[in-house]
Amino acid sequence: MLPLGTAAPNFSLNDPDGNKVTLQDFADSPVLVVAFICNHCPYVIHLKESFAQLVREYQEKGVDFVGINSNDPENYPDDNPEKMKEDIGNYEYTFPYLIDDTQKIAKAFKAACTPEFYVFDGERKLVYRGQFDDSRPGNDKPVTGADLRAAIDATLEGRPVSPDQSPGMGCNIKWKPGNEPDYFG
Repeated sequence: MLPLGTAAPNFSLNDPDGNKVTLQDFADSPVLVVAFICNHCPYVIHLKESFAQLVREYQEKGVDFVGINSNDPENYPDDNPEKMKEDIGNYEYTFPYLIDDTQKIAKAFKAACTPEFYVFDGERKLVYRGQFDDSRPGNDKPVTGADLRAAIDATLEGRPVSPDQSPGMGCNIKWKPGNEPDYFG
């Protein structure tokens, strides 16, 4: 996992319409949340509606969000840009949903699965990396975003985020053949 206190990895990625979005586009916000998500993973599907609502709620408080899809769209066509556009419309995403076609950004974040969330403070230092909450498909726990909310709230209030953080749980990022990262050992 990316160590807490790490500076936000730089990125410059396109959305499905070809609009470029960079880390610098979020320079003025007090908190930046980077979410590694995709279209087809049952774990992401399980929380898409709640995540989209959480985003709208916290955007009103000045928090910026960006979603990144690093999955291989050739071998997983449900994660292609056209399907991403469908998700943007279906879930009314109000954040940029970007394509990591080289998978270099996922590697820079040491991302392993979808969904996985990273919270950076106003200085763009990592204060949280992990799960949305402890709800999973089939475990009957409500989808609340409790873990992500706690990290964002603490950061907005200038309090330290608890270092007791649960890693993201979901589907492995679908790496292009031969592109698997070396941080899995």
